[in-house]
Amino acid sequence: MHPIPELTPLLKQLRLSGILDSLEARNREAIDRKLAFTDFLSLLIQDEVARRENKKLDLRMRRANFRSQKTMAGFDFDRLPNLNRAAIHDLATCRFIEEKVAVLIAGPCGTGKSHLAQALGHAAARQGHDVLFTTQSQLLSSLRSAAAVGTYDRRFQYLAKIPLLIIDDFGLKPLRSPDDEDFHDLIAERYERVATILISNLDFPEWGEAFPGNKMIGAATLDRLRHGAHKIILDGESYRSLKPGAEKAKPVVAKSGKITHS
Repeated sequence: MHPIPELTPLLKQLRLSGILDSLEARNREAIDRKLAFTDFLSLLIQDEVARRENKKLDLRMRRANFRSQKTMAGFDFDRLPNLNRAAIHDLATCRFIEEKVAVLIAGPCGTGKSHLAQALGHAAARQGHDVLFTTQSQLLSSLRSAAAVGTYDRRFQYLAKIPLLIIDDFGLKPLRSPDDEDFHDLIAERYERVATILISNLDFPEWGEAFPGNKMIGAATLDRLRHGAHKIILDGESYRSLKPGAEKAKPVVAKSGKITHS
């Protein structure tokens, strides 16, 4: 008698119905290889654990709000020959998340800043960390919207506690009151508790210009971000300025690309 019809309701009751996906194949494998019952059971449990981990990863990826599937494997290091690959790959181990420090990425438009940040985010998600990718404008808009419907505290706490928050386009628009205060409060709440990646087209010395209305708040915010931070500078021609085939016809050499630590 085939065991699956009898097992199906029991597995569903135990919330183990995913085992049904591989049960027949594993059963044939056990017969062919003359596996012990414990070995057969071990294979089924391993399958179930893998399925659950994949489901969790899919959920983390959806919640992360990545713009696209930007991974470290797809990052074009050849266009930035002076960039320290070993240091970037070390960041991809996500130790900075355990260290609870920031990664600050600066450089002109189109040099791969968002790609690199999302690649680090993908690596973090695959290692089990919850991640959110957003822009400065989207971040502050979400807080304003939450305030309008009375859920500001809930939204703020979510943003403050997520293990990795990636904020793109920092300083693209000047931070004015009350956005500058909200931004400062968020960074202050995350400081030394969780990790943040900040991406900007501004050179590092210009980051204070993002706070034209309150230099004191700007200084306090940046002081927290810079403490122990990993700084990455990508400086080269824009990917977007290249015509189709131009990369092959004339290799582009980045002027510089480096990573430093505060």
